[in-house]
Amino acid sequence: MRSVPGRFSRLLDLGLWLAVCVPLVTAVVSLHEREVVTAAVGVPLLGAAMALSRRWPLAALAVPVALSLTLDVQMFTPLYWAALVLFGYLAGQRMATTRPALWFFATVAVVGLPLCALVLHDLWGWPAQLLTLLLTVGLPWLLGRYRRQYAELVGTGWRLADRLEREQQAVADRARLRERARIAGDMHDSLGHDLTLIAVRAGALELDPKLDARQQAAVGELREAAGAATERLREIIGVLRADDEQPPRVPLAENAEALVERVRNSGVTIALERLGDTDDLPPMVGLAVHRLLQEALTNAAKHAPGAAVHVRLVRNGAILSLSVVNDPATVAPLPGVASGGSGLVGLDERVRLVGGTLRTGSTSEGGFEVVAELPVTDGAAPRAATRPTASARELAHARRQVRRRLVQTIVVPLAVLAGILLLMIPISFVSSSFSVLERDRYEQLTVGDARSDVQPRLPAFTKDGPPDDAPPTPEGEDCVYYTTRTASAAAYRLCFAHERLASKAIVGGSR
Repeated sequence: MRSVPGRFSRLLDLGLWLAVCVPLVTAVVSLHEREVVTAAVGVPLLGAAMALSRRWPLAALAVPVALSLTLDVQMFTPLYWAALVLFGYLAGQRMATTRPALWFFATVAVVGLPLCALVLHDLWGWPAQLLTLLLTVGLPWLLGRYRRQYAELVGTGWRLADRLEREQQAVADRARLRERARIAGDMHDSLGHDLTLIAVRAGALELDPKLDARQQAAVGELREAAGAATERLREIIGVLRADDEQPPRVPLAENAEALVERVRNSGVTIALERLGDTDDLPPMVGLAVHRLLQEALTNAAKHAPGAAVHVRLVRNGAILSLSVVNDPATVAPLPGVASGGSGLVGLDERVRLVGGTLRTGSTSEGGFEVVAELPVTDGAAPRAATRPTASARELAHARRQVRRRLVQTIVVPLAVLAGILLLMIPISFVSSSFSVLERDRYEQLTVGDARSDVQPRLPAFTKDGPPDDAPPTPEGEDCVYYTTRTASAAAYRLCFAHERLASKAIVGGSR
């Protein structure tokens, strides 16, 4: 049985499809042949686009863009404006990355220039097309991107709240463990004291001359048992030491080469580079290096399976540098692998305690790096714990993304609009140059000539509309304008009626 959210999404898509089809169905009522054909083709294509919009939002956006360009190169087609706005918004909201959309917009903009030149024979249709594309597709797409980023910020907030709740539970668990450790310490003190008294009394009885040899031997065994119990109690309870006690310094069981070789044998591709004397290290620094390597290699194997790992261990004077960098993952992360985010926090604390610094994060190539610098002098002072929490960094990053998207939503349309206005300068020059009708050709045109005979003798492009002071177009005639010379205010006006030249005149400017 289909889930309720899935059924609701299908009903929502159906409602949106019916909404964008309203202008097309309304156009059918006018009974114009072109509108009927447009609706007959557009309605099912928009339905297919709506079905694809959740999985392939950019392909769905291409459908109304193509239909709009087919109907009018300048995209001045109110029939598809609602569809362009809707699919543009959905593409911005549902796309994970922006690069494919930017390539799509650039392709439509570049293709628009030859379309305007070949179909309209007028370069001024291109800025109009870009402006329509900006208002009906670009701006809704930016709004959709902002909406997606805001939703991700809200989701991040809920994830952080859930993490905070789990951390609070962990704090409560640690508090209970600390209390149990205190109880264990009290037991150690109390029982140890009692066992010590038993051993002392047993020792005194062992020397009592009133006891025979068999009784003295039994008391001696009791004394030895009490002493052994006291020692075992000290060993077991002593593990639960306080946090401020120094841990015992134990020798390393394996060096960097042995650890890398062990991980390499499990199937991970690792390249190890060592420079300088990296073996003779203080015990705490050696433990930190071992722990860093172990955690970084484990994370790389879990979260970037199949990726090569590069380990670099360099000693330069009193500073030991360790970097573990993995390439981008070649396969999906291992199933069931979860990260609580505590591993890197623990590494930072271990590095801080030996006076070093730790930096982690993504690389420009898409991988991940763990870089640490550790002082090799014994007894280095711990670094101050000023590193922000992972939750704070994640929330700050999400907030920066939302602010940047909001700025883009405002700045990008204004920048594109300014670019279109600047584009009009060269278009005006080119259009004026390619729409010049020679004087002798104008004189050869005769009223009554068929339009098919006149058209080959005219320039490839027309002037961008009539001059400002041109008289109104005669009723029932279709007029086109050509410049008399480059940068001239005057124009030749040729008016056609019933596919024949009905009139010609020089209008505007100095005639």
